[in-house]
Amino acid sequence: MGVAARTARAGAKVCGKEEKVVGVQKASGSCPYCGGRVVATDMEAKWVLCFLPLCLKNKHMFACTACARRLITYPAIVQD
Repeated sequence: MGVAARTARAGAKVCGKEEKVVGVQKASGSCPYCGGRVVATDMEAKWVLCFLPLCLKNKHMFACTACARRLITYPAIVQD
């Protein structure tokens, strides 16, 4: 591998966002679109600037296994 290729490869990781799947588990309920099973995915997102981590976020995402749609949860509405 040449010097230019190594520099370009290293430059790609200097700045940006890195996401990593931490775990996948079965979630309760079913998909409102097709009735399939729902899985919960725990993800870790890290923003990096010049090899220094700026922000570390943990996300909890839900998706249907049958239709592959990303499902969104809404907070409960409290009414007086």
